[in-house]
Amino acid sequence: MRAAKSLVPAAYRDVLAVAGFRRLLACETVSYLGDGLSVVAISWLAIQLAPPGQAALVVGAAVAAFSLPAALGALVLARRLRRADARTLVTANALLRGGALGTAALLYTLGLLSPVGYIALLAVSSLLVAWGSAGTYTLVSRLLPSEHRLGANTLLGTSQTTAIILGPPLAGVLVAATGPAAAVAVDAQSYLVLAAVLRGVRVPATAAEPGAESSGGFRLLARRPELLGLLALTAVFCLLYGPVEVALPLFVVDTLGRSADFLGAYWAVFGVGAVIGGLLAGTLRRVAPWPFTIAVIAGWGAALLPFGFTTSTWVTMAGLAVGGLVYGPFPAFNITLFQSAASPADLPAVLAARGSIMTAAVPVGAALGGPLVTWLGPDGTLLASGAATVTLAVLAALGPVLVLARRPAPQAP
Repeated sequence: MRAAKSLVPAAYRDVLAVAGFRRLLACETVSYLGDGLSVVAISWLAIQLAPPGQAALVVGAAVAAFSLPAALGALVLARRLRRADARTLVTANALLRGGALGTAALLYTLGLLSPVGYIALLAVSSLLVAWGSAGTYTLVSRLLPSEHRLGANTLLGTSQTTAIILGPPLAGVLVAATGPAAAVAVDAQSYLVLAAVLRGVRVPATAAEPGAESSGGFRLLARRPELLGLLALTAVFCLLYGPVEVALPLFVVDTLGRSADFLGAYWAVFGVGAVIGGLLAGTLRRVAPWPFTIAVIAGWGAALLPFGFTTSTWVTMAGLAVGGLVYGPFPAFNITLFQSAASPADLPAVLAARGSIMTAAVPVGAALGGPLVTWLGPDGTLLASGAATVTLAVLAALGPVLVLARRPAPQAP
């Protein structure tokens, strides 16, 4: 038993010693695995429902409906939900997502599901995703002191990355054996498990600040320049990442002449690198988060540069593995900065506002990736994305220097 404990870094031992967080991590891991299955199942079910010749249209609409309405929900429902209890937010999202996905699976089994109905149910299922994520990380901030939040965020992020690695292969087996509706139903059940298990998590109560006013997430961010700057930096980073999701598949198929299955190997090495990088970074306690975030952005951009100069699968795959290694810590560090800078009462609204921007940034970048690939080609687009990302990191590092340089010199007395 002691030997097993010695294998776990102290940062994670302290986090896992909190019973409430262990329960939260367990039920969130189940829901993450369910969403890992849906990476394949959502698209495959859309293909089964699509009329002849319209598969691409239906699949694109289904994938968008499974994520983009979260940004709308974060904005439209801010007035009602910004002061809601964190556990209520997570539970409401779990019940809505599980109910909508379960209904889609049931209607398909009964032969009553149409493409329009399917897309509508997916859109409903994603309305509270930003609020559910905000609730999860607000619970982390209430269950753990500030010095342990990075480790907790890292464990949650690592479990999500691991689920993305394991989920698609498991979904392939399940779809082949029973059909796509079964995999969607499993995802629905994973959210119901989350809602049920979360009821047993004891969360310390937080007293409201005297005279505190209820404000929207974006209004709160406007009062905190450091958070607003971090959100802008993260949004541009995600925007510049978006074209990668379009260019990488075409790089594999068109430039390398490989089958589409080979794309899975690229994402697998990225995922393994992200898991390792996230776990290693979670053990660090004396790293300044803002400079570390800039270093991560620069490292990810540099990892994409080899795609513009070589078609060697070993070199480009190694680049993506290194990219995963340096990107792995980014989500946990990013969330930790918000947790440290926002008050507990304001944190759900602030994180939901952040989630709405993050949810929209990657699809917008992916939409720009299509014209970029047509203009520059897949390898040129990956090179341009990497170069622009490195430039972003340089500008973020020089920003404070430029601000100080523009300030007038103090007058002598």
